Amino acid sequence: MATETTSSCTGSNLLQPISEIINLPLDQVNFVVCQLFALLTAFWFRLYLHPSKTSPFIRHVVATLLGFYLALFCFGWYALHFLVQSGLTYSIMMFAGLEHMHKLCFIVALGYLSFCQITRVYVFDYGMYSADFTGPMMVITQKITSLAFEIHDGLARKEEQLTPSQRCLAVRKMPSLLEYLSYNCNFMGILAGPTCSYNDYMAFIEGTTYQPRHLEANGKENGKYKHTEPSPKNNVISKLCTCAISLAIFLSVSKIFPVERSIDEKFIASTPFILQVFYLYLSMLATRPKYYFIWALSDAINNAAGFGFNGYNKDGTPRWDLISNLRILDIEFATSFKMFLDNWNIQTALWLKRVCYERCPINPTAATFLLSAMWHGVYPGYYLTFLTGIGMTMAARALRHNIRPYFLGSTTHKSVYDVITWAGTQVAICYTVVPFVLLAVGPSLKFYRSWYYCIHIACLLLVLALPVKPWHLRAKEEQQQQNSLQGGLTGDHNSHCITDNNCNQKHKAT
Repeated sequence: MATETTSSCTGSNLLQPISEIINLPLDQVNFVVCQLFALLTAFWFRLYLHPSKTSPFIRHVVATLLGFYLALFCFGWYALHFLVQSGLTYSIMMFAGLEHMHKLCFIVALGYLSFCQITRVYVFDYGMYSADFTGPMMVITQKITSLAFEIHDGLARKEEQLTPSQRCLAVRKMPSLLEYLSYNCNFMGILAGPTCSYNDYMAFIEGTTYQPRHLEANGKENGKYKHTEPSPKNNVISKLCTCAISLAIFLSVSKIFPVERSIDEKFIASTPFILQVFYLYLSMLATRPKYYFIWALSDAINNAAGFGFNGYNKDGTPRWDLISNLRILDIEFATSFKMFLDNWNIQTALWLKRVCYERCPINPTAATFLLSAMWHGVYPGYYLTFLTGIGMTMAARALRHNIRPYFLGSTTHKSVYDVITWAGTQVAICYTVVPFVLLAVGPSLKFYRSWYYCIHIACLLLVLALPVKPWHLRAKEEQQQQNSLQGGLTGDHNSHCITDNNCNQKHKAT
């Protein structure tokens, strides 16, 4: 109880009566209320501080000051860590040489995040899995490291050394301190992100977001839409409905199917194994709406401010998924480990791909999972999950490359394959992320022992028995595919790419 009080007191106590009435921790109440305030502010920001009415300087100042206010309200003086982390890395960008600046920023940003995570977990409140100041720092770390690599690509590397994606994202001018702080700490993304590219954010602030999105694939201007600025209203309403449904499901179902029951001795002894599998699926299914709520709400906030436009669908309706973090139906009906990961926490997957997988010369898959574990925090369960994920990814890749071709002969065979792989994927995902939820080593290993490490063993046998192409050949093929998709596209390096910024997750690190 003392732990919860200490954690809550780091932010404002203004909402303490509401916290007591609804019986939720104060830090979570502060977070939700601040996000709702940010949503209302986003509408005001779009209407009254529109780029046609005010300067980028004013938009930067207002977005930054509002972001700091929300951070102080939620986290109190701990929000100063956001400024310290941003200040240290900006100093490196300004005074370190371009050749090694990106590496130093990566080390300092990730190191400072890890230091804060270690002190929070092992010094202050181990086991307190709630809203905390290191959550925003995780997104800020993504932005800092992404920008550092984008500056390095734009100012220190030759054009022919860059992939089409890197060429599009490259930053050709060092940002000012205000631009840097606005990018890292704006009110739309300070509490829950999502991360985004610096060029996309600057286009939003300067009001050039919609111009390149009105170009068709052949580079011609789409006259049907070029004079109208699309409204995010329908998309915001849709995402808020998703938030409400997700929150209702989480609050009503999560306590009925706690994951901890999977390691209860009586439950293990008295429940047939097939029912244990089914229960695990239900318990993990009940935990996901929490993330759906957070990510859909943060996406709605950005859209309400006018950020996130990503062109038009074939029917002419605007797309607002430039920085979306999830696709719920693709997650719940994923038929492969990769498909699940491609649609879960999308912007983090893109960050891992861009700063690690594309640039790591040795075993990029393992390096990417390791970076993901370090970025998430210092709970041992995270490392167990991502170590298991490496084996899962390798086994799924081998299985897909060797078995899938035999089921493509007819629609019936393909449907059977999809049903089987859907069930297998859901079980594999649930099995993998149990330590992520349980956090500690003891309970996690207890769960795996109750399953006799069966999926670990199956993955090992599949990797040893089935051939799969070496990673450098796969990377070469993926690069060729990406070049064929993007090679013909040209434009101003300081504007958006014409293609969907999120299409890259199809080629990401899994």
